[in-house]
Amino acid sequence: MLRLTELKLPLEHAPGAVEAALVARLGLRPGELLSCTVARRAWDARKRSAIELVYTLDFSVRDEAALLRRHARDGVLARTLGPAPDTTYRHVTQARTPLPKRPVVIGTGPCGIFAALILAEMGFRPIILERGKVVRERTKDTWALWRRSQLTTESNVQFGEGGAGTFSDGKLWSGIKDPQHLGRKVLTEFVEAGAPEEILWVAKPHIGTFRLVQMVESMRAKIEALGGEYRFGTKVTDFIVETGRDGLRRMRGVVTEAGETIETDHVVLAIGHSSRDTFATLLQRGVHVEPKPFSLGVRIEHPQSLIDRARFGAFAGNRILGAADYKLVHHCRGKGLEGRSVYSFCMCPGGTVVAATSEDGRVVTNGMSQYSRAERNANAGIVVGITPEVDFPGDPLAGVALQRRWEDAAFIAGEGEYRAPAQRVGDFLAQRPSTQLGEVIPSYKPGVTPTDLSRCLPDFVVAAIREALPAFGRQIAGFDMADAVMTGVETRTSSPVRIRRDASFRSVNTLGLYPAGEGAGYAGGIFSAGVDGIRVAEAVGRDMAGLEAAAA
Repeated sequence: MLRLTELKLPLEHAPGAVEAALVARLGLRPGELLSCTVARRAWDARKRSAIELVYTLDFSVRDEAALLRRHARDGVLARTLGPAPDTTYRHVTQARTPLPKRPVVIGTGPCGIFAALILAEMGFRPIILERGKVVRERTKDTWALWRRSQLTTESNVQFGEGGAGTFSDGKLWSGIKDPQHLGRKVLTEFVEAGAPEEILWVAKPHIGTFRLVQMVESMRAKIEALGGEYRFGTKVTDFIVETGRDGLRRMRGVVTEAGETIETDHVVLAIGHSSRDTFATLLQRGVHVEPKPFSLGVRIEHPQSLIDRARFGAFAGNRILGAADYKLVHHCRGKGLEGRSVYSFCMCPGGTVVAATSEDGRVVTNGMSQYSRAERNANAGIVVGITPEVDFPGDPLAGVALQRRWEDAAFIAGEGEYRAPAQRVGDFLAQRPSTQLGEVIPSYKPGVTPTDLSRCLPDFVVAAIREALPAFGRQIAGFDMADAVMTGVETRTSSPVRIRRDASFRSVNTLGLYPAGEGAGYAGGIFSAGVDGIRVAEAVGRDMAGLEAAAA
């Protein structure tokens, strides 16, 4: 199988144009092409008057070696033509005689799900502990917050089966390095679980919340069929760590809120970025936890039609292009802001801003889209990067304290009942409170309170965003329109801590503990969290296989 990249075609082309263009580009003779599949399809919108589709194709011919020799001296083809990579997933080991102590996976977000799946496929029968509820019950609890201001602290956008990514745009791309093509395993499992097959080849695949719910259920059924055991409503409140005669610390088990002790030598810690109580417990038990940079800011909403026109011009609304997204960054130059950056985060085309708190008396925002991306507004986080060295020096949980401070302030500014503080961009730039809203109707539920967002964020964050918005307006016409709405606050951009691990994916000071995913500081989104879950599960499998061999 061979692969050709960077094959460009007009946005609207005939169904057979892809194969015809491949044949023409390579000068193939009649009957020489045996098969052709699309490996990736992106678009190039740099020229809005002539948007092109950019294909990567996997294909076979009768004599692949001869074709490669024929084009070896063609500089362009030598760069874009070559063997197709082998993306078949292969397990690193397989259980022979499973050990009496089963591995434990804590958390059922994408990282925990894939860690559990790989362990189950290798025959190690993982026990999966989730503090929240099954995904459909969790969905009801989440809607209760959005519709009736009723928060369930263990069942919400952050906690429960599927993790925080369940209530998101369902984005399935990342900038991570993936030489082993583990991401392909993530995507193929999602397709098997009910995701549209197009996620295997579109450049920026997404799923949407409703489909994610069904997929999470399907993957749970597969894991259980392979010997995995789920326990919902099971919060881990302590870790049993034993120091041996060699001076090394080892995991020996976990304790649940109900008082049950589960003996295990292998714990995958896939707890998510909002498990603040678990961070504190790990720190108390001597596990190495350190502060990590994250970002603070707001959610901004514009009419999706404005973003579509700015990005696609006359092609706005094209069925192939769909709802336009964007990615923005501004490096601040103002006095006192040197070294600060403002950027768009988790952009949700045709989506809504959602209440994402997990603690009483605090307001947190996030973004969500359905698969159709058909809602009126586009939204994204507009956030400022912060670092422990400069912005929250102190103990490892200083970042958690900072998040809570501004979530508290947002709750007060929203005037209770989990209403969020909101402000028109025009008022924000003019440094005056909003008393009413304009053309853009905020989508956040349970509702917003027009106010002054400078009450809800550090002064430097406010100043940085004020500098960035006009700069963003020069990149996307209308981005700084007066009636665009900002809703606060966005604090859960990533974990405020890192639970450091070594090259074997184990905690640097606690053998048998495998920090994983976003909560441990090693992923940022559904796709990268899933890949990290696979890597960690493979590490656990290798260690368990070694113990099996020693026992034999």
